[in-house]
Amino acid sequence: MVTDVALACLGLVILLLAGDALVRGAVNLALRLGIPAFLVSLTIVAFGTSAPELLVSVQAILTGAAGIALGNVIGSNIANVLLVLGVPAMMTGLHTSGCDTRKTYVMMMIATVVFIGLAYTDLFNWLDGTVLLLLLAVLLGDAFRTAIAHRRDTKAAACAAGDDLEDLEGADASMPGWKVALFLVLGLIGLPLGADLLVDSAVNIAEELNVPDTVIGLTLVALGTSLPELATTVMAALRGQTEVAIGNVIGSNLFNLLAIIGIASFVGPIPVAPETLQLDIWVMFAASAILFPFVFMKRDMGRGTGVVLTAGYVGYLLVVII
Repeated sequence: MVTDVALACLGLVILLLAGDALVRGAVNLALRLGIPAFLVSLTIVAFGTSAPELLVSVQAILTGAAGIALGNVIGSNIANVLLVLGVPAMMTGLHTSGCDTRKTYVMMMIATVVFIGLAYTDLFNWLDGTVLLLLLAVLLGDAFRTAIAHRRDTKAAACAAGDDLEDLEGADASMPGWKVALFLVLGLIGLPLGADLLVDSAVNIAEELNVPDTVIGLTLVALGTSLPELATTVMAALRGQTEVAIGNVIGSNLFNLLAIIGIASFVGPIPVAPETLQLDIWVMFAASAILFPFVFMKRDMGRGTGVVLTAGYVGYLLVVII
């Protein structure tokens, strides 16, 4: 047991370091190529911080613990809203009234509803994965079209590709190409290593404590793989880049639902536990819906809101564990 806990902690540390390296490399590569901050936060940063969830979910299916794969995604999406936004809001407050993320938020809610509908078939298979990946393709196509439209305005493109990106964590216009490549390689090597350690240890702990795989996925694994999002969002909030923080969370939730389960469904079937349909999937929906007034009614997330969101996540964990 002690060895498994130690290996799980080591896996989490490796995931954090590798995820951070991948994000730093991707952001600096985007900066060198002049890609707008909007596209970076919604796609590259979001996908980079969601990479641990992808590798953990695939590894879980390969080791016969598909419950961790689904629990990891649902738990991560819950953590992304309640914890990843709650903590920075509690620390500094988030000026969300100045962000225009309505289109991406609507896409996230559509993806959430489609995901819930597919979950009620009691099994995610390759056909379900195809539907999710097609939705992802639509999302990416729209994001790139938006980026091209932004680049047509030279002044807006200069602001987005220069000032905004430099405010992202780890962005450095002077970073040499070899260092960017090194960050990317370290991230790509470290992520599968950390995922393997984390999933194997989590399965062993679950077996020794007679805890269902889904519960472990919803708590330990989901929280651990959400830490890259938390670190990125906190840094963005501290630097006043609220749009990057919100874009990272919405983008990560989209990738979790569409890319991770979509790809994992091709690796193997993912059964949906009855308790997941009764509680967890609806907590995920409610957490996503909570963002509505902040996105559409232009309300800021004050410290009080941050406390409520964080307390909500702690309460959810207690319900799952007890």
